[in-house]
Amino acid sequence: MKINTGKGQISLMTLIAIWSISLTVNLPGLAITPMLGNLDKIFPHTSELEIQLLTVLPNLFIIPFVLLSGKLSLSKSKISIVVVALAIYLAGGILYLFADSMVQLIIISCILGMGCGLLIPLAAGLLADTFVGKYRMRQLGIKSGISNIALVVATFIVGWLNRGNWHLPFLVYLIPAIPLVLSVFLRGIPKADLNPPVVTPTPRVKASVNVAAMATVAGTPAQAIHAAPPVAGSDNYGKIGKVKDDFIISRLWSLIAVYFFVCYATVIVSYYSPFLMQSEGMSDSEVGTITAIFFLAVFLPGFILPFIVKLFKQGTLIVSSLVMSVGIILMVLGKHFGIMCVASVLVGFGYGVFQPLIYDKATQIVTVPAKATLALAFVLAANYISISATPFIVDFFRSIFDPHHLVNSFPFILNSILLVIFTVVVLIFRKSFVFRIDTSYY
Repeated sequence: MKINTGKGQISLMTLIAIWSISLTVNLPGLAITPMLGNLDKIFPHTSELEIQLLTVLPNLFIIPFVLLSGKLSLSKSKISIVVVALAIYLAGGILYLFADSMVQLIIISCILGMGCGLLIPLAAGLLADTFVGKYRMRQLGIKSGISNIALVVATFIVGWLNRGNWHLPFLVYLIPAIPLVLSVFLRGIPKADLNPPVVTPTPRVKASVNVAAMATVAGTPAQAIHAAPPVAGSDNYGKIGKVKDDFIISRLWSLIAVYFFVCYATVIVSYYSPFLMQSEGMSDSEVGTITAIFFLAVFLPGFILPFIVKLFKQGTLIVSSLVMSVGIILMVLGKHFGIMCVASVLVGFGYGVFQPLIYDKATQIVTVPAKATLALAFVLAANYISISATPFIVDFFRSIFDPHHLVNSFPFILNSILLVIFTVVVLIFRKSFVFRIDTSYY
């Protein structure tokens, strides 16, 4: 069976091999979560600093290795990077099974963060290299869905394994063995897609972005689209602005800012809903259900993204931000489990639409296709910086508006206000590069 890429075809097994990489990218830190409450029993002399390092360091290690992966993709074989990253990831998972001290857990978690960081940009980057136009958007949606449903399934597996030996939840980190075995099929990706030529434009060789956009829709190979990269002028989104090192600077920073905020605005569901729900007298099982529902709602849009875009067209991201706003507001108002379920679905669904569309736009902030993976690395780093920064952002505003921690729902009140403001911004700038949907997608 052959899969249409918009500029050719690849085999189904090659596509499955690319998809399988996404099974691993959301898992770091997952197996440790159920044991956090029992660390003092497992390791009686554990300090508060060690607990903080165990939860923070892996994400901090992911950030530089995400950027390193993007940089390596310019000069090294992308398939080799994937294989090495999977091997490091799997080695970390195996080492967890033999760890017997907090220091060992911290070191292994950092190793896991290195391997995952190298993988994250390539999980999306290989799809961005192989597909173009609406085909790329569809595949990035599926990739987002796979990574999020893998997280949901793995969460249930970890919860089930946590009933026995404390080492057992770490079995979930053996999942990289699946894409490692399938990596042999990555050779089916056309070499021209993996290593497109980097062409330096000259005064005689210039092209408008409109031409490039039309070529993308027509299914012209990516390297042909960018053979004469745009260095000035404007495209369907307006003026290009400054181009540096083949990056359209205004697009790069605006996309990073939007993704940082969207991640921050929604990650509080998994960070703070347990405290809010417990203060309302809800059980631990209900808290776990809300978290699972949230991630299920995030995964769903990835598989129906073309339908969503066709339905809402230019209003897609306006509706998504509005849905997230309503969801967070319901969490503030909700005193019942049923309302919290609806709220988590709305927040997760809105974020699930934003995520793959931002991935797709990340491939359009460069003027040469060879740097698409590096562009994705910059944007994806914003996600992990946001995850790490969220508690500090909330604590900063709380120290100003709720210094005595009298309002349990403060993080949700804060983010509901910010999301309403963000929705207005999306509405006002709906025709800008970040928020507009290309007409070829519907």
